[in-house]
Amino acid sequence: MSARDPHRFINELDEEALSRLVARLESRAADAVFARLFEKYADRLVLPENARVLEVGCGTGAPLRMLARRPGFGGRAWGVDQSPYFVAAASRLAGAEGLGERVLFQVGDAHSLDFPAGAFDAVIAHTLISHAADPAGVLSEMARVVRPGGTIVVFDGDYASLTYAYRDRAFGQQMDRALATATFNNPLVMRDLPGMLAEQGLVLAEAWGDVVAEIGKGSYFRSFAETYVPYVKRSRMLPEEAVDQWYGDQLRAMEEGSFFAACNYYTYLARRP
Repeated sequence: MSARDPHRFINELDEEALSRLVARLESRAADAVFARLFEKYADRLVLPENARVLEVGCGTGAPLRMLARRPGFGGRAWGVDQSPYFVAAASRLAGAEGLGERVLFQVGDAHSLDFPAGAFDAVIAHTLISHAADPAGVLSEMARVVRPGGTIVVFDGDYASLTYAYRDRAFGQQMDRALATATFNNPLVMRDLPGMLAEQGLVLAEAWGDVVAEIGKGSYFRSFAETYVPYVKRSRMLPEEAVDQWYGDQLRAMEEGSFFAACNYYTYLARRP
């Protein structure tokens, strides 16, 4: 059995797996790491008073809910995701926060958006591009539906940098690679973004990197391991017993205060001329 990115093939998953992914996305949204990375680029968005914002591959809609709650945001936001399960969860969560009239969600394909050209002031891909079947096709659609002068935001990780400390260094490196392979269709795509944006006629306005690291205790990377280790096991890339040993040791390290994990994340802000 080979690795299959669960987010890319999400409509093939059963309800239990979908529920785990919803829990992972919401856990990530509640984590201070996630909030800091989102706020860093949200602070740089220059939006009109009645802004129209789109997030492609929106999942449970956490970034859009965070955007709608920001002081000064008086516009409306739309989220598109290929998963009806995610869209239902996103709508339910937005409604529970009283945001149902300002944040709207619909099923759709990020590679072929059902919106007219120039419909949005900003279009966001928050941890989507690493899962997309055709990253260039997604960027092309984002460039099409943003208005002239509007902003494209692409935020994602460089998952070759994903690493957990482990006493068996050789197996630890194998496990790092297996997690990246099992979880992300395009683990290195952020390295290609400068050229890909230019190919779509977009002008890079700003870009930066952040190291996300947890030392001693783990929350962000704990949730990551809890969610995606089962996909490593299912892929059979590594012996199941060894994967279980690795996972158990990570949990013990968190409890003992000796945990370490890190990954590099990158943000690109581009303008449509």
